[in-house]
Amino acid sequence: MNTFIHRRDAMRLAAAGAAVLCGGMVRAQGAWPAKPVTLVVPFPAGGGTDAFARPLSAQFSKVTGQTLVIDNRGGAGGTLGASIAAKAAGDGYTLFMGAVHHAIAPSIYPKLDYDIEKDFVPIMLLANAPQVVVVNPKRVTQTTLQEFVAYAKKNPAKMNYGSAGAGTSHHLAGELFKQQTGTFITHIPYRGAGPMLQDLISGNVDVCFDGLGSSSAHIKGGRIKALMVSGSKRNPAFPDVPCAAEVGLPDYT
Repeated sequence: MNTFIHRRDAMRLAAAGAAVLCGGMVRAQGAWPAKPVTLVVPFPAGGGTDAFARPLSAQFSKVTGQTLVIDNRGGAGGTLGASIAAKAAGDGYTLFMGAVHHAIAPSIYPKLDYDIEKDFVPIMLLANAPQVVVVNPKRVTQTTLQEFVAYAKKNPAKMNYGSAGAGTSHHLAGELFKQQTGTFITHIPYRGAGPMLQDLISGNVDVCFDGLGSSSAHIKGGRIKALMVSGSKRNPAFPDVPCAAEVGLPDYT
């Protein structure tokens, strides 16, 4: 199967800030796009993946003159949406918003009904957002990461953390944090970062290891508190939040 689109069409898509993958795409006939294009987002609205998809849709319309329809298909750590995209007609009119979960999925779900290498064609990297450790300030009274870790060590399994689902970046970031800090925090998987953040804000979970893109508005609004961003440098958008290297976690990237 020819799994590519014309170079000029890929360049137009890139100019729009395009999604990462095309599912089973074949060479389009004539000008592309000649009709609305569907972008499968494998998580519910309100999460980081969806947050990047919304402005992409608006820019896509400006550049191409066609509509980019966002189709939120959350579930199974992003694999439900990936399966739908992989089985779509190979006509160039179904795109898929992949993220870290897409590369992780084969290791977590050994019986996937699609092949990430054969059924998808990468187009471009849309964004690269750091992870951020965020807590509900009403449930977690510790104000620094060091205080939070000390409390978690003294109270194993008393605290819990939410993720966007098993095998997502949130899940792996949480497990990596536990491994590097020697803590035990109970994992609660959700069907996406949107529901996860809603429960964090509502006080049903203590902490989340979220992408900064979906948490930033809630941090600025005071609904949740950021204790740390991943990596070796502070994020310019939140200069008062320490980075992992500053708090003794240089390998938390």
